[in-house]
Amino acid sequence: MALPFAFYLYQVFMPFDITAAVNIMGLTAVGVFAISGALEAARQRMDILGFMLIGTVTGIGGGTLRDLLLGSVPVFWIREPIWIVVCLVASAITYFVTPMLASLSKALLWMDAVGLALFAVVGTEVTLNFGATPLIAVCMGVMTASFGGIARDVLCRSNLTLMNDELYITTALAGSIVYLMLDSLGLPSSYDLIGGFCVAFLLRALAMRFKIKLPNLYR
Repeated sequence: MALPFAFYLYQVFMPFDITAAVNIMGLTAVGVFAISGALEAARQRMDILGFMLIGTVTGIGGGTLRDLLLGSVPVFWIREPIWIVVCLVASAITYFVTPMLASLSKALLWMDAVGLALFAVVGTEVTLNFGATPLIAVCMGVMTASFGGIARDVLCRSNLTLMNDELYITTALAGSIVYLMLDSLGLPSSYDLIGGFCVAFLLRALAMRFKIKLPNLYR
């Protein structure tokens, strides 16, 4: 286990190998979101095929929407089936691990938070590389981060996670903007990814822990 983890850190922090960093963070995001989808399937008491279906839709949903809107077709998981494999494997493993979890709801929220933060920065990076403007990159970062969770909740007929009172979309937006700010400073792109991820994840974690929310005039 030590060697793969060391290789992961090496690839992410190498400033000149941005393609590897984006791919690794993207695969991690897909896997984590697939786990969140599988956890929701567990709450609905689905069988292993249900786990794999919901997990896969959750994992690839945001990236699929991004690619379709950008006109990048065929979409990423058709060009490189490894993304589907990651979703299926992560979902199947979750099926067997879930009975050992003390709280499905807490596990789902934390996996969703990690996936949200990862997809926010990866979606922004991919969109910039496609040649879009920073504004569009931020929009795509937020869409990539949120759409998989929306698809999961709709398919499972659950309350939409993004409708919770505490900050959700705001955290993805913050991560995407921080990524752009770091990028404008000329820092290595891998640092931009890590910085944006940390901001998005920490903000979401604090929002869940302390029930931080935006003012709402309609409550």
